[in-house]
Amino acid sequence: MSDSSKRKSAKNKSSTKVSNQLPRSRRKKVEQALEDGVNPKGSPRSKKKPKIHRFARSRVKVGTMRTIRFPLLETEMGDPWPVRVTVIHGSKPGPVLTLLGAVHGDELIGPMALTHLLGTQFCGPDRPIDPENLAGTIRIVPVVNLPGYRMRSRYFPDGRDLNRESPGSSKGNTTSRVAQRVFKNIIKGSDYVVDVHTAARGRTNLPQIRADLADPASNLMARAFGIEVILDSLGPRGSFRRSANEMDIGYVTYEGGGANASDAGAVQVVLYGILNIMRSLSMISGNPSRPQARLLAHGSQWIRADEGGLLDMRTPAGRFVEEGEIVATITDPERPGAIATVISPVQGLLICTATNPYVNSGAPVGHILPIHRGRKTVESMLNEDRILVPSGTDGDPPWREETEVDEIQVEGEWFEGSVDGGWHSEHGPPMSQVSAEEEAES
Repeated sequence: MSDSSKRKSAKNKSSTKVSNQLPRSRRKKVEQALEDGVNPKGSPRSKKKPKIHRFARSRVKVGTMRTIRFPLLETEMGDPWPVRVTVIHGSKPGPVLTLLGAVHGDELIGPMALTHLLGTQFCGPDRPIDPENLAGTIRIVPVVNLPGYRMRSRYFPDGRDLNRESPGSSKGNTTSRVAQRVFKNIIKGSDYVVDVHTAARGRTNLPQIRADLADPASNLMARAFGIEVILDSLGPRGSFRRSANEMDIGYVTYEGGGANASDAGAVQVVLYGILNIMRSLSMISGNPSRPQARLLAHGSQWIRADEGGLLDMRTPAGRFVEEGEIVATITDPERPGAIATVISPVQGLLICTATNPYVNSGAPVGHILPIHRGRKTVESMLNEDRILVPSGTDGDPPWREETEVDEIQVEGEWFEGSVDGGWHSEHGPPMSQVSAEEEAES
């Protein structure tokens, strides 16, 4: 079958489009994922009669909602760090969807969004998530990294990153033991997982989804989320996302805002996207909302400082910038009057910008998706300040068919093989004395 026939077949079967701008090898994997994802993973489960949902040593009855304390460590002495896991077990058959927040303890958008989701605005009789009408099961963990959250730190008390120790070991270091319990008890029993993150210290992200688009279930979730920016990438080594995908569990990472900060827009987008995924999986009623267009990115470029000093960003995350446009200035208090400018090397969309004012020569100050095709489509999504306002921050967009969504491919490769490779050294020191540039992708 020719490539054009394959694309036509994929479109007919899954009502979606695959651009021929993708590299051939990657295009074949994504097309196959689209075809495999026509029937969402977990559909065989939907034919089974609902029954008691077991989590850890607890049982949740059909049509009920229960919060369970789950210890991150099995120990008789010391703090076992019991996290709250709320299980909503629907009266109708369906998949198991797990929602995670604060895998990194200082990333607060997840705890905020998932706590809102559990409130009376969303949960209960005649609400979007009604256990009596829910098809399937939802497991919600607003704070996974409880000790990090208490310390306002990304890391665990032993200085390690929980999202770099998966699938973990019951005989390993502290963080590895916790990773093993989280993966075995919370992630492994899931059909789909949404993991809510922010940018690490010193920067902020435009709301975006990260997923391996060659994985059928993850591909389905990424598109169902209803957001404009999707970054096609493998999860970092040792991440829950990578381990889950290896077990055919659909997994997407949401990124929005920055660490140790609140962001009402980023919270709103999470809630919007989660409900969209539930609708797409037929867990709740209603049609999922879709954006006017999507940017499917397979690579990016970096904007770096050529001087050291104090950074003043002139362009926020989400801004469309032109090649040669000034995106920031740098001043040095030790040299009054001296000013250096930071120039964008290409035209494109800023998906992440620095918030730490201290920079050295060579430090990254911006992460940009180069836009070579589809510029008019991208510009039609910008506001008067040439900023992309993600779907979900200002209400649902008009309902549209999947085939009406324009997809713009961003070609290239990820720096050092990682979406955030330009911000850090992937193999930096494991302890907590890590600089902002060395912190890894969520």
